[in-house]
Amino acid sequence: MVDEQLGRGRWPVFALVASLALAGCSQTPPPPVVVDEGAVPVRLAAASPATDGTTLSVSGTVRLKRETALAFNTNGRIASILVREGDKVGKGQILARLDPTGLDASQSSARAESVRAIADYRRLQDLFDKGWVTAQRLDTARATAAAAEARVRQTGFDVGLSVIRAPAAGLVLRRPAEPGQIVNPGATVLIVGEANSGHVLRVPLADGDLGRIALGQVAMVSLPALGPAPMAARVSEIGARGEDGSGTFRVELALPPAPGLRSGMIGKAVLRLPGPAAAGSAVTVPATAVFSARADEGFVYLHDAAKGRVRLRQVVLGAVDDNAVTVTGGLAPGDIVVTSGPDRLRDGSKVTVAQPVQKG
Repeated sequence: MVDEQLGRGRWPVFALVASLALAGCSQTPPPPVVVDEGAVPVRLAAASPATDGTTLSVSGTVRLKRETALAFNTNGRIASILVREGDKVGKGQILARLDPTGLDASQSSARAESVRAIADYRRLQDLFDKGWVTAQRLDTARATAAAAEARVRQTGFDVGLSVIRAPAAGLVLRRPAEPGQIVNPGATVLIVGEANSGHVLRVPLADGDLGRIALGQVAMVSLPALGPAPMAARVSEIGARGEDGSGTFRVELALPPAPGLRSGMIGKAVLRLPGPAAAGSAVTVPATAVFSARADEGFVYLHDAAKGRVRLRQVVLGAVDDNAVTVTGGLAPGDIVVTSGPDRLRDGSKVTVAQPVQKG
């Protein structure tokens, strides 16, 4: 009896719990809480009008103006190399020899074949005069004799080039081959630099800067290996075709004679470039303000002080140096750009100013 009453007493409780659970499941979930985006602290700088000119610093490598790769005209085994890297050589000096065994045999064979072909031609000429052979057969013998003579000249040419001689007085810069090595025709055996050609600094230049330099333009070149004092150089050659991989153009700066100057040294040239063609429209900004630069275009973030946000702006780039970038389109003097943390921003990001605006 008691159990029945307890049982009857539990049902209301169970029903209440079940109804609450069902009521809870049927309720609509509360809307998500919107969290305000945190402001990103940034540094700012003002775009300033570009000056009449700017400097361009670029690193390069010292080379002799004329560096010649020397090779044999035919394949074979190198019999001897008579010089080492760094040796001074005179014009016409013998530098290397190819084993002549195979070349001598080829030349002897060619001479023997030429003697036989000429004899056949003369014999057929006599028979032709007597009317015993046709003109076609005589023409064939004449062509065979001519080909045999050409073969003799070819083998003689190869024998002559089995010895490498210095094309001019200079210095042995590299010796990539060794005696006993089998080489193919044209494979570099020695690289010789001509002493009288002078030294140059070869530097890569972007196409945007190429039109702002000229032959004879002065540049200051620093070579750490020779000390801190810079030397005056002049633009002596401007490349006509860009490199396939980098798209840069090779520019040569003629260096003055200096003790200790050697091919392969690393130097830095500073060239002064004239101002942009669009005078008054170009500005300079810190190099850290520009990102995603490609060719002559890039991006900056403009600061909107009224809204406390930044806006993405595409710009046209001019000259670039270690500290500043010349912008020839997309910005006006006085525009405020972000100079720190562009990777943390996007168009419309909220920002706070971390320090007073700096001049670009």
